[in-house]
Amino acid sequence: MLIALLFAMTLFLAYSNGANDNFKGVATLYGSNTTTFKTALIIGTLATLAGALSSLFLAEALVKAFSGKGLVPDVIAASPIFLLAVAIGAASTVMLATVLGFPISTTHALTGALAGAGFMAVGWDLNVTILGTKFFLPLLISPLACILLVMPLYKFAHFAVERLGLVKETCVCVGPGEFVPVAAFAQQGTQQGGATGGTATSFATADPIPGVSVSVGTADQCVEKYSGRLFGMTAQRLVDALHYFSAVAVSFSRGLNDTPKIVGLLLVVNAFDIRYGMLAIAIAMAVGGLLHARKVAQTMSKKITQMNDGQALTANLVTAFMVFFASKWGMPVSTTHVSVGAIAGIGIVNGKGDRKVMGSILLSWVLTLPLAGGIAALCYAVAS
Repeated sequence: MLIALLFAMTLFLAYSNGANDNFKGVATLYGSNTTTFKTALIIGTLATLAGALSSLFLAEALVKAFSGKGLVPDVIAASPIFLLAVAIGAASTVMLATVLGFPISTTHALTGALAGAGFMAVGWDLNVTILGTKFFLPLLISPLACILLVMPLYKFAHFAVERLGLVKETCVCVGPGEFVPVAAFAQQGTQQGGATGGTATSFATADPIPGVSVSVGTADQCVEKYSGRLFGMTAQRLVDALHYFSAVAVSFSRGLNDTPKIVGLLLVVNAFDIRYGMLAIAIAMAVGGLLHARKVAQTMSKKITQMNDGQALTANLVTAFMVFFASKWGMPVSTTHVSVGAIAGIGIVNGKGDRKVMGSILLSWVLTLPLAGGIAALCYAVAS
C-alpha cells in the first residue's frame, strides 16, 4: 500500500508539474500574439512529452540527484516514507500555486520538500553542503543569468535589425461600420417652481448611415511586424520560424530537465521497470498541462510584460540554451526561473515590465521552499 501510494503521489506531482510548467516554453508565442492559446498549448504539450521520453537516455544525473541520495543517509533515501513525504510536499505546493495562477518551480518545491523531510528524518545531520551547491545555488543563479544574457543579446539583435534595414510595421483596422449624424440642435429654457432655470440642450438624430470606419486600438493591442527580406524569405516569416523552433526547444528541454527529478522518487520501487514509470510520468505531465494551464499561461504570457516578436524570440533562445545546458550537466535549474527571468529581462529592456506582477511572482518563489518543506516535514512526522 505504501509503494502504491508513493506511485500515485508521484503521478500527482507530475500532473501538477505539467499544469504549472507545460505552457512556459510557449508563453512567448502566445504573449507576442504569434499564435493562439490553443495552438501554443498543443505545441508545448507535444514537445514536453518528447523531452520527457528522451530524458531516460540524456539526463541520468538528475534522476540520482532528486532521489535524495547524498542529501540524507542511503537508508533514509531508500525509505518509501521519506519519498512519499517529499512527493506530497512538492505536489501540494505546485498545485496550490497553479490554482492561484503563480508560475513557481517544481524544482524549487522538490528541493524544499527534500530539505524539510530530510531535516525531520536526520535533524542537523542533513548534508547542507550538497543542499547549497547542487540545489540552491543553481536555482538562485539561473534567473539572474538569464536577465544578464537577454539584455545584451536583445540589444545586439536590435542593432542587427537596424543595420539590415528591417523596419517594424503596424496597422490600422478598416471595416464596415455605422454613423449616427446629428440632424437638429436646439436649446430651450426650463422653469421650476416659478423661477427660470438654466438651459437644456437637446439633439435630434437621424437614422444610422452605413459606411466604412477606421479604428485605432490602445498601445497594448498594437501588433508590430517586420518588413524586408532575409535569406530569400520575408523577415517576419524567418522570425516566426525561429520563434516556433525556440518554443519547441524550450518545451523539449523542460521535459528533459523536469522528468528525471520526479522519476528520482520512484527509484525505490522495484516492482516494475523504471522506464514504465517514466512513461506514466510523461503522460501525467501532458494531461496536467492540457487541463490546468490557462491561469499560469495568462500570467507568463500577458501580465509580466508586453513583447513583440523579436523580443519574445530573444527570451526563448536564452531560455532554451540555459535549460538544455543544465540538463546535459545535471544542474537542477528551474525552467520557471529561467523563463520568467528571460521575460523579465525583456520587460526591463523595453520598459514595459509590470513590477507589481514581478514582485508577486518573486514572493511566490520565496514562499515555495518553506511551504513545501513544512508540508513534507509534517507528512514525514505523521507517517513515521
